[in-house]
Amino acid sequence: MSNGPSHVIVEADGGSRGNPGPASYGALVRDPQTGEVIAQAGVTIGIATNNVAEYSGLIAGLELAREYAPDASIEVRMDSKLVIEQMAGRWKIKHPDMKPLAVKAQALAPFGTEWTWVPRAQNAAADALANMALDGKPVPLRPTEGPAAQSVVPAEPSDQQKAMQGWGAQTEPPTQLIFLRHGQTPHTVDKRFSGSGGDDPALSEIGQQQAAAAARYLAQRGGIDAIVSSPMVRTKQTAAVVAETLGLDVKVEKGWVECSFGDWDGHTFAEVQQKWPDALNEWMGSTTVAPPGGESFDACARRARSARDGLLAAYPGKTVLVVTHVTPIKLMVRSVLQAPMNSLFRMELAPATLTEIHWYADGLASLKSFNVQPALV
Repeated sequence: MSNGPSHVIVEADGGSRGNPGPASYGALVRDPQTGEVIAQAGVTIGIATNNVAEYSGLIAGLELAREYAPDASIEVRMDSKLVIEQMAGRWKIKHPDMKPLAVKAQALAPFGTEWTWVPRAQNAAADALANMALDGKPVPLRPTEGPAAQSVVPAEPSDQQKAMQGWGAQTEPPTQLIFLRHGQTPHTVDKRFSGSGGDDPALSEIGQQQAAAAARYLAQRGGIDAIVSSPMVRTKQTAAVVAETLGLDVKVEKGWVECSFGDWDGHTFAEVQQKWPDALNEWMGSTTVAPPGGESFDACARRARSARDGLLAAYPGKTVLVVTHVTPIKLMVRSVLQAPMNSLFRMELAPATLTEIHWYADGLASLKSFNVQPALV
């Protein structure tokens, strides 16, 4: 299905009449550009709790996406705060019945899946499918195959779909995150892996000059409300130069630390290719694979998303400078553009460059600038 949509929305819901009691789920896969439902399901699951039914709906939706849009990136929308927060990694999964369901859902969700909570009214289609199943009504694979079509798919795109297509107007100011990559270090010059498990080099003299140039640029821009930095030496040094110029304090957030490259830290790509050829090929072939003793891109993405969500919650409508590293910045850009994972290897991000992303209250985001390098003079 390579000619299908490049991005889909999974809408899922589940419920139990009795909790526990007779339970069912509803799930569908939607093309966000057209609003068309690609595939849907509504199934009873016997006696179960609401939470089990909701997780079952999520799993069914992800399975439909894998079957009918296997190459697409996914945004999951549910009105279950519990499921969304647990899948996003922000809430712990304590109940033993939930853990195997969450593991199965994580295995089905491709890298970069976005987890979005929506009000119940915006999840009406999935809820209708669940109720149809529980009422003993047949649920067709596609809404056009039966009379359920009009009750499940709205005649007009929703306000959120319109906004995604550029039709709607945002009513609240976005939260603006400006990502500043740290200045040059000796490892930067030699193009060596330099992750959170390495020797943590400091800025070079040129790196200090680059940080000062970024500070001047940001001072001229104005409007920065807060500064957040990765805990590594080079980012804290860069942030300190900017903070002194702007008259702001720096808050250190470990979620923005660079990915750990384990045994590869301090080595060039050529050296890694020579010493760990098989491990390197596996790492480049799958985002679930970590370098020996290091961290996978999937793991890095999860903590970066959590750090981002923390900023969006703490600074709504504000402008925050995030001083961080290559990998977290590229992961943010990839997520906003809904680009495939291998796009990380095709982005050039120079030292002390600025990348700006705006996040809106409805969950949408836009890339405003990328790899902007302030002049040293």
